[in-house]
Amino acid sequence: MGNITFQFEDKAQPPVTVGIEAGETILEVALDNDIQLNHNCGGVCGCSTCHVYIQQGENLLPEMSEREEDYVDRARNPKYNSRLACQCKLSQDGDLVVTIPDQSGIIGH
Repeated sequence: MGNITFQFEDKAQPPVTVGIEAGETILEVALDNDIQLNHNCGGVCGCSTCHVYIQQGENLLPEMSEREEDYVDRARNPKYNSRLACQCKLSQDGDLVVTIPDQSGIIGH
């Protein structure tokens, strides 16, 4: 088991740290803990609304697929550490730090 710390671009939101186990995706953990992270395609790598920045623990995640890379390129303000939360399944126990971009400009759920 490990922890994931969600940080937010919206500085009015304090960081949230919750437990995570191998096999869970970042999106699943966010939704299970009432953390707002849009996911218009339902978490099947069909959009870029669950775009996040991996600040720490990238080595605990699978490599990015070509499909994920295509959708990350369509995200707002992609960076070198951008990933889609629905595709980031923790492969082993460890700690992650993730920044969630501002969700206010994204239409969806």
